[in-house]
Amino acid sequence: QVMVSAGNTGALMAMSMFVLKTMPGIKRPALAAIWPTRRGRSIVLDVGATIGADAEQLVDYAIMGEAMARSLFGIGRPSVGLLNVGVEEIKGVEEVRAAGAILKAADLPIAYHGFVEGDHIGEGVVDVFVTEGFTGNIALKTAEGTARQIVSTLKGEIDKSIVHKLGALLARPAFMALKKKLDPARSNGAVFLGLNGVVIKSHGGTDAAGFANAIGIAVDMAQSNLVEKIAHDLTAAKRTHQRASA
Repeated sequence: QVMVSAGNTGALMAMSMFVLKTMPGIKRPALAAIWPTRRGRSIVLDVGATIGADAEQLVDYAIMGEAMARSLFGIGRPSVGLLNVGVEEIKGVEEVRAAGAILKAADLPIAYHGFVEGDHIGEGVVDVFVTEGFTGNIALKTAEGTARQIVSTLKGEIDKSIVHKLGALLARPAFMALKKKLDPARSNGAVFLGLNGVVIKSHGGTDAAGFANAIGIAVDMAQSNLVEKIAHDLTAAKRTHQRASA
């Protein structure tokens, strides 16, 4: 029912598309990551499956990401935002503006928030952040690097003096909570959406806890019938969009 791999992303996607095939109407799958935020967790997609995306693909990503948020987070109506260089409707590349217009105008079963910016991801302004794979992958790796930098810098400052070490001892519960929240292993496991099956991509360099987390996501996705929900939502959305365009 599910597959979890820590291998090469491109090879995994190619094999998955060959064996499972994409859902009707889906050109290429999107890779959705679970992102720790100040408010809890959000989903960001695409984080590297496909470089570039047209407006219709971004709308498909929004529909699939919303279905994943409902299944994984138990949210009745997740909010969805399109990642852009500003929140104003006139900003951004043509594909993003066109996708925003479709999501805003079409009678789709999505709580569309509008455009969101990069700093909104960490804040958890919406439940689902939609972008194309080039931007999403850079955002993901920047966030992972920043998390490692924060932990490493904090440790370096603590080790500089006895006073710092004593202060750290008193603040240990807070520091441990921060480290736990920023630990990439706790969010390891990105989901290929748009396939006729559940495929999870794990980081190749993760530890046992990280790989266990990826397996846990795979089990949750299978038990929640995510693939069937996405297929249903995509079909319903396309019918609605076709009626609106007629």
